[in-house]
Amino acid sequence: MIQINYEGKMKFTAKNERKHSITIDTALTFGGEDTAPTPMELLLMSLGGCSGMDVVSILGKMKQEFSNLSIDIDAEKNDNYPHVFTKIKMNYNIIGNSLDELKVKRAIELSQNKYCSVSAMLSKTAKIDWILNIIEETNED
Repeated sequence: MIQINYEGKMKFTAKNERKHSITIDTALTFGGEDTAPTPMELLLMSLGGCSGMDVVSILGKMKQEFSNLSIDIDAEKNDNYPHVFTKIKMNYNIIGNSLDELKVKRAIELSQNKYCSVSAMLSKTAKIDWILNIIEETNED
């Protein structure tokens, strides 16, 4: 269960059953205080977190060691209400030594097409594209 509590203006606090909480707000131009992510930004954050967790888990099973993974996400919304996402672009940036590019791509594909529930939901309204950037780790002594 999720509980949403009104905090004033356009700000809300959301809590789950385990008592973890997050603040939701909007921009000043929409009556908010711009103190926290918007609901639509939280969706993109959820997409990145969901896929990132999948990729980390899959790469571990594939014995692909890396030192860092980041995902940059850009999205476009339609002009009419409701303003749903129509295009989402995910840039996966992974740093490591001698990573097998085919295995990393396979991990991302499995996340996008099989495991990530957030991706499955968002893909009903948005075309989700992704690219992979593998950065070879440098060992500076």
